[in-house]
Amino acid sequence: MAGRYGELDYSVLTKRGFLLGVALFAIGGLGELGLAASGLSVPDWERALLFDLELLGILIGLLSPFVFGVLLPLTE
Repeated sequence: MAGRYGELDYSVLTKRGFLLGVALFAIGGLGELGLAASGLSVPDWERALLFDLELLGILIGLLSPFVFGVLLPLTE
């Protein structure tokens, strides 16, 4: 029998969401470190984009386990 939200595999969604958050954080952090180490002059919007990737990565990495691992399974 299908649940309220269909046939969602919560454990897979939790893991993939967390890994997406980690990947976004790593891309943003490594990008900023690379720019600082190389001394390249880039526009401010590029630095802001890398910073936003870090913030989005933290947000997704922290919220995915809560939403897909706790909240949605409890509402079924």
